[in-house]
Formats: sequence, C-alpha cells, structure tokens
Amino acid sequence: MDMKVNDKGLIPAIAQDVNTGKVLMLGYMNPGTLKRTLEGGQVWFYSRSQEDLWHKGEISGNYLNLKSAWTDCDADTILLQVEPDGPTCHTGEPSCFFNALDQMPEAYEDTDIGSGIIEELYSVIQDRQKDMPPDSYTTTLLQEGTNRIAQKVVEEAGETAIAAASGDVDHIPSEVADMIYHTLVLMADSGVKPSQIWQELRNRR
Repeated sequence: MDMKVNDKGLIPAIAQDVNTGKVLMLGYMNPGTLKRTLEGGQVWFYSRSQEDLWHKGEISGNYLNLKSAWTDCDADTILLQVEPDGPTCHTGEPSCFFNALDQMPEAYEDTDIGSGIIEELYSVIQDRQKDMPPDSYTTTLLQEGTNRIAQKVVEEAGETAIAAASGDVDHIPSEVADMIYHTLVLMADSGVKPSQIWQELRNRR
C-alpha cells in the first residue's frame, strides 16, 4: 500500500486508547517516525514546531504503547490504537480533546509553518502573473522575461553563498528568502509547480 503524505511529507495520525476507545491526540508522522513506531512498539511523531522527531512520553514518561495501526480507506490518515502509560496531554488531562466547541471561535490563529508559506507565496505570484498590477515588483520581473528572472536567481544564490562563506549568519535567512522568492517567480514563469519540487525531493530521500 502506498501512503499519501502532504506537501511537507507528513501524514496525520490519531492516537486512540485501545481499551476505552477514547481519542487521545492527533499528531503527524513522517516515514521515519512511522518506521520507529511500528518496529519499536512505542509511538513517535514528527514535531512541526521543532521540526524534529518526537518520542511521545520521552520527557514525561507517559509513553503511548502501540497495540495496532490502521490506515483509512484513502491511505492518508493513520489510526494508532495504544495503551497510554499516563495522561496523554501536556496539561495532565487524559486526552488532548477536553475543550468543548459549542460555538464559532472568536478568532483564528495562523499557525502555518514550514513549506506551507511557499505554497502561499507561489499562489500570490500566480495572481500577480494573471493580473500584472503595475506597482508590483513581481510584475516587473515577469515583464522583463525569463532571462532576467534567471539572472536574479543566480545573483541571490551568490549572495547567499557569500553570506555563508563569510560567516554572516545573521543575513543568511534573508538571503535564502530572496533566493527562494526569485526561484518561485522563475518556476511560475516556466509553469513549474511546487508539488513537482516536493516529489523530486521525496525521490532523493
């Protein structure tokens, strides 16, 4: 069976108490944490905030002991039936699901991290490509053509390399961001989608 992951290479995983049927938490797994979970018998997740593997219970001692694992009919979600060693939630509650949602939330917090912002930026670039607003730097780049956009990608890559080589660590994030932005413009100009890049990267794991 081929599992389906999102654009970050992750798949949602629901942990359920095998004895009570209570849903304990929702986490995300990548191929590495799924392998550790299935082979080791304790649940591992991938922490999106820390961008690292997370052995559930490693600090608290409240491990989730795997009893069985299932996928849904679309193979894009995992169900982990577990025996918890203690409270699952960091608050001390048995389950992370203890807040009743009985009305619409007053506000929503944007928690998007990682490659999701790349998809968002690419979508904005596509909008600029369609509407070509005159006061947009992206419009100017697109009007100047592929060769100019490609030149900018090379320039930004060079500035990134110089910052790294000179030990200018503080400027590396902004230089990398400039390089990624111009690369996305080049991709849009060439008709290449981010999903194609994600697939190429998955092939190189």
